[in-house]
Amino acid sequence: MFKSLSTSLIVRGILAVAVGIIALAWPQVTVLALVIMFAVYAFIAAGLEAVRAFSSAKAGPVFGHLLLGLVDLAAGVVALAWPGPTALVLVLVVGIWAVTAGIVEIAAAFQAGEQAGTRAMFILGGLATIAFGVVLCARPGIGAITLALLFGLFNLIAGIWMLVHGIELRQTAKTLDSAPSPSGEKAAA
Repeated sequence: MFKSLSTSLIVRGILAVAVGIIALAWPQVTVLALVIMFAVYAFIAAGLEAVRAFSSAKAGPVFGHLLLGLVDLAAGVVALAWPGPTALVLVLVVGIWAVTAGIVEIAAAFQAGEQAGTRAMFILGGLATIAFGVVLCARPGIGAITLALLFGLFNLIAGIWMLVHGIELRQTAKTLDSAPSPSGEKAAA
């Protein structure tokens, strides 16, 4: 689809900047979009479980897959029927994940062979991740908007980075294409 890596980076950068601006301008819409994406994921998972249930040769797995499909279907319906509580639950899941990841990061700091600087960075990173998770769990309503704003900020920064590197890559390619080859002729593309 894209003729070069530079074009791909520039297009992805433009899209990321646009998504970042939208997420920063309308964080509530971003949270709702996340909930809708979760519901779509749950519906797809329900369909795949149903297909898996009827493609199984044994009766035992059929029941289990159908049950999982019904749970996935119910999760999708609940997400669409009550998007507010679903967003709060998703924030709590992210908060619990962050606390768990922070604990694992601190534990990784004490592995044998880690240098003092690396150990300190693991501990600081783990403490920051735990603090982030605790804040999300303590205030999930504000946490949902905060996550949407962080998502927007990340996309804005990543998009600008992609744009800059795509433009630099394009300029470098043009410079290399116009540079004379060792034999005195212009380099072939």
